[in-house]
This record gives sequence, structure tokens and C-alpha cells, in this order.
Amino acid sequence: MKEVCPGEIPHPVHRCSCRGRKEEEFGRTAEGSSAMGNAQDKPPGSSGGGATPRRGQENLQAPRAAGKEVANGAPREKRREGEAEEQKQQSESSGGDRSYLDAPAGALPPHLARLKNEGNHLFKNGQFGDAIEKYSLAIDGCYEAGIDSPEDLSIIYSNRAACYLKDGNSRDCIQDCDKALELQPFSLKPLLRRALANESLERYRKAYVDYKMVLQIDNGVQAAHDSIHRITKALIEQDGPEWRDKLPEIPVVPLSVQQQHREKPVSIELAQARAARAVQEEARRKEASFTLLKHEGNSLVKKGHFQEALEKYSECLSIKPDECTVYTNRAICFLKLNRYEEAKQDCDSALQMDPANKKAFYRRALAFKGLQDYLSASGDLQEVLQLDPKVHEAEQELEEVTCLLRNQNAEGFK
Repeated sequence: MKEVCPGEIPHPVHRCSCRGRKEEEFGRTAEGSSAMGNAQDKPPGSSGGGATPRRGQENLQAPRAAGKEVANGAPREKRREGEAEEQKQQSESSGGDRSYLDAPAGALPPHLARLKNEGNHLFKNGQFGDAIEKYSLAIDGCYEAGIDSPEDLSIIYSNRAACYLKDGNSRDCIQDCDKALELQPFSLKPLLRRALANESLERYRKAYVDYKMVLQIDNGVQAAHDSIHRITKALIEQDGPEWRDKLPEIPVVPLSVQQQHREKPVSIELAQARAARAVQEEARRKEASFTLLKHEGNSLVKKGHFQEALEKYSECLSIKPDECTVYTNRAICFLKLNRYEEAKQDCDSALQMDPANKKAFYRRALAFKGLQDYLSASGDLQEVLQLDPKVHEAEQELEEVTCLLRNQNAEGFK
């Protein structure tokens, strides 16, 4: 059964009261690489009272929205069916696409499924107060109709809890999560939402327990891992070194529940969210690895370990093949190892990405010099001085290369 909100909730607990973070020696050394709180919540909002007990079986009925009085003499069920039909007609007359309202919702009858679906739609559009109203009507309708579908009712309570959480009403969020978990024990989303609400109220022990239960069900919920780390710090500050002794007992999630969760089909939205997070995490991992390898390569160059540095830079390029500075850095290593053709190729690559890269021109000139192509070396050195006339190393090299070129030409005329 699909709920309105993703199961893996972002870890920071934010709540709002309205509806809806010495330049290197030229040509001699490698280029350095650039390096790469628990939000304090406002007091719970006063919008909307919490769920209130109904008679019999500890049922909870959501508060009715103002202006939704029962018509005299009209049965509630018939009235709601009429309202649902009226909403559908109004939608059709206005030309808006509201076909999502007719999507099936578990074992709920059509008029209650429409209320739940409309609540979902309102939630996605940030209209949390209006979504609360729809979910409340759906909950009330389930009890009045005597519908025996704990899973469907648990989801509606959990969805309404998400609205309360977004609206800054943590206390009512906790009440709805409690009810959802009574109907469907060890449900992941109510546990996550209750944990967030308890954390926002600084009930860190309860939040810790809920997050631990979440991780028993699904150890891949990164938000829960992050929150456990954050809350542990708060508990150490609050209770001292013996903070674990003051925790409530953490219930053990049955293996059958864990297995059921693993086998549960994943919604398209959740699968897409997980794929996007995986891509982001892989990008962060590669960036961190790249930065470390480049730093190690630069350090090895400074120590004169050019072969080892070359290997580090090659690993860098396997991660980010379009990083210009790594090509110019690796060219240094090739030059020091008298591998002039490979140094030239790296400089060619760098100049394809950055045609005005004076370091690439300078290091390619040194490669041409090593290959005894003094004319090409002279051309690159002149490019360097045109880009920056203050590069004295280029001036000195140009004088030397010009002398070598003259000697070469003189020998050719003999």
C-alpha cells in the first residue's frame, strides 16, 4: 500500500508554522588541489487539535473542519457520497485533471479512497492543513462505515501525521503515529515520523528508540543513521557517560517483519529517490577519492618521487578524465622521467580543454626540447610569454632553445 511520503525522511528536523541549507614554482612542482546542529524547533504549533477518543475500542476520530456540519436528517455516509460526487462534477466543469482521485486505495470504498487520494495530492502541493481535513474525513468515514482494514486506516493516520509534522504540530503527529502503529505494528514510516516529532520536542530517548527500530527494519535508511549519531551527542550532553542506562527498552523487530519489508515492492517514486541518492553518494565518493589522490600526487612530486606521483595522477584521471590540472601535473612527472612524448600528449590534452593554459604550453615546450624539436619548443615558449610576459623561466628557456635551434640549423648546412 503506497503512502504519500517517502519512507526515508531527510534527517534535519526543520519545522515551520506556515503551510506549504604560494602558487607553485613555474613548471617545477605540481598544482595544488582545492579542498573541498540540530535545528532548534519552535514550540509545537497550535493549529488543529489532536485526535480525540471515540467510544469503543479506543478509536480515534480526527477533528472535523469548521463548516462541515451534518445536514439535518441526512445520513453521514450519503452526505459524503454526495460531496464526493459534487467535487467530481465541479472538477470536470472546471476542466482540471482530477483523475487521480479515482485511483484505487486498498480496501477503501470509492468515496473514502477519493478523500485519501485528494489528501495525498494536497500534501504533495504543500497544502498541509487542507490535506489534514481530507484525511480526517476519511478516518471518520472508516469508523462510521465499520470498515475493517487496519492497513488502510494505518496509512491514513500516518499520512495525516506527516501533515502535522510539516505544519509544526509534533504532538498531534505523535498521536497519529501511535494510532498507526497500533493498527500496523512496526510500520516504517510512522516510526520515522514519530522519531522526528519526538526529536523536535527534545524527547531524545524516545526518538533514539524509534530510530533504532527503523534500522532493525531497514538498515539502509541513511536518515536514521544520521539521526542516531546526532541524538547520541545530545544524550551524552544530557545524561552523561551513563546515557545508555537511561534509555527505554528497545523493542526487537520480528524477523518476519524485516523479511516482509525486504520483499515489499518499492514504489516508482521511492525507487527514483533511492537511485538519485545513490548517484549523489557515488559522486561524493569519487570527488573525495579524487581529491585525496591528487593531494598525494602533489606531495610525492615535492619529495621527488615522480613515478609514484605519476601513478596517483593516473588514478585521478580514471575518476575525472576531464580535469585539466591533472594532465599538466602528470606532464611534470613524465618530464622528470625523460618520457617526453607522453609529457607532450598530456599537455596536448590540457590545451584541448584550456587553449590559454600557459603551464601546458611551458611544459610542452620542455617536452619538445627533450625531443629535440627546438622549433616547436620555441613556438610554445613564445605563446607563454604572450600570455604572461613576466614568466622569466620561459624567457631563459627561449634563449637556450633559440641557441640550440641555431646550432641544429648550422649542423644541417654542413
